[in-house]
Amino acid sequence: MVFIQLMQLMRSYPRSTAIVFFVMAMFIGISGFSSARAQETKGFVPPGQEVPSLGNDHIKTPSDPHISYNSIPPTSGPHLSTIAKWGVSKTPIPDELQVHNLEDGGVMIQYNCQNCDGLVAQLETFAAKYNKVIVAPYPKMKAAIALTAWGRIDTMDQPDEARIDRFIKAYMGIDHHVRE
Repeated sequence: MVFIQLMQLMRSYPRSTAIVFFVMAMFIGISGFSSARAQETKGFVPPGQEVPSLGNDHIKTPSDPHISYNSIPPTSGPHLSTIAKWGVSKTPIPDELQVHNLEDGGVMIQYNCQNCDGLVAQLETFAAKYNKVIVAPYPKMKAAIALTAWGRIDTMDQPDEARIDRFIKAYMGIDHHVRE
């Protein structure tokens, strides 16, 4: 309806003026769309906390000298050239191994608790639901649960399924290899 009215209005003016009106109308329409889109994403807060990247250098063995990680569990930094198997691990994954999984777009769900079979079973459902997730114990951390992705971490003392899903969906599948 508005378009038809605009076309009728443009016909009543000389051609050059009509073109100016048309360009202005297009600009206003595009600006309005861009502004609405900016408003839509303006309030978005990425899940977890950002952790500064330590790069993605490869090392040959976990005992090779390298810089210390800046988060527990790690979210980036020196790592092995192989990855850990996706899914559930009943033993801790070495830091230098799990970081490569993160670089490949994976998410780690790690836990630190005693006699918590119910919690572990609940966390393991995420490994079954998503293809690039590892659930494993991590006794070196203070929190009961830690979610890590490349450059991101979220910790919690009780499982929050919606929060875990949101974290995984936000970061799983994002490749972080340096392109030369």
